[in-house]
Amino acid sequence: MSNVRTVEHVISAHATSDGDGVKIQRVAGFNNKRFSPFLMIDELKSDESKGYVGGFPPHPHRGIETLTYMLQGHFQHKDHMGNVGELRSGGAQWMAAGRGVIHSEMPMMEEGALHGFQIWINQPAKDKMKPAQYHDFQSETITEHQSEQGGLLRVIAGGFELLNPVTDTLKIQGPLQQTGVPLSVSDWRASIGQQISLSTNASHNAMTYVHKGSLKIGEKIISQGQLAFLTSAEVLSLESQEDSGALIFVGEPIDEPVVHYGPFVMNSMEEIEQTIQDYNSGVFETY
Repeated sequence: MSNVRTVEHVISAHATSDGDGVKIQRVAGFNNKRFSPFLMIDELKSDESKGYVGGFPPHPHRGIETLTYMLQGHFQHKDHMGNVGELRSGGAQWMAAGRGVIHSEMPMMEEGALHGFQIWINQPAKDKMKPAQYHDFQSETITEHQSEQGGLLRVIAGGFELLNPVTDTLKIQGPLQQTGVPLSVSDWRASIGQQISLSTNASHNAMTYVHKGSLKIGEKIISQGQLAFLTSAEVLSLESQEDSGALIFVGEPIDEPVVHYGPFVMNSMEEIEQTIQDYNSGVFETY
């Protein structure tokens, strides 16, 4: 096994919509073991309000965590627990649905461009019926590291060890640490020729989604709108081919069955059927 991760496979996001007509570029991996513990990556991107103004009216979830990260825009979160949070440019919010949550995410903007992400993360079976949780993280709480050679790294969840041949290894921790399994999510922004190397657990899955420009990973070029699955190794290295931005995902895989039905992710069809029954009978959140 090489010490540096290389590209194993590349897939492209596809255009779709969700909520009340919000335009999305989506990559889904519900039944892909290389995607785990992540389930889906939605890139929300529109230059016009008609592509996002409908937002995401109240809807349920069970069995997942959602991590929403906003590059540009302003949304408001409300849920049945009484939480109200504002998601502004550069900020993030995390929700663990557990046994059930009903929430909405509605735009606080009437014009301008929107660009952000919602990432679905699987919950292990032991957590799927726990009480729901919610936290938001404003832009100033996201951990940042800027360097002339390595661009800007914003760590949202978990942490990374930044490898530098000149100085000692630098450990960077993001504000979100209470996910169900160990994982890291970060946003790397770089100019042409800038490089970054991160120490990773070789047993964890790793992926990179390019949201701007293009990157070189090993001998492969990954372009905007593409997700690269990376091989197992201890080091993850990226090189920017132009002004670029990419999300970096690393996480401990969950070796459990995944059954997905709309906003619900459980371990069996029987559990999905129970979830639907709970929701329809009004005991969804308190079951």
